[in-house]
Amino acid sequence: MNLSSKQRAYLKSLAANESPIMQIGKSNLTPEITDAVLEAFNNREIIKINVLKSSDADIMEMANSIADRTRSALVQVIGRKIVLYKENKDNKVIELPR
Repeated sequence: MNLSSKQRAYLKSLAANESPIMQIGKSNLTPEITDAVLEAFNNREIIKINVLKSSDADIMEMANSIADRTRSALVQVIGRKIVLYKENKDNKVIELPR
C-alpha cells in the first residue's frame, strides 16, 4: 500500500496521540508477533509498536518486514517506535485525505 505524503502526514498526526500497543524485545520478529499485529488490525487501523532496547535488530528493516508480512503501510519509524496503517474494509474509521 502506497501512501501520499499528505496521507502520511495525516496518519502521523493521528499516531501522535496513540500509545504503543505492542512491544518487540530480544526475540525480535517472530511469527507470533506477526499474528498479534494482524489480530490488532482487526480492531484498529493504526498501530504503534515499541521496539525495546534489548532488541539488536535494525528497526527500519524490522518495520519493513512487519509491513510486508501484514500487507500494511509503514507510516513512520521514529526512534524505537514503528507506526503502521492498514485500512479495515469492514469497519473503516480513518478517512484519508486525497
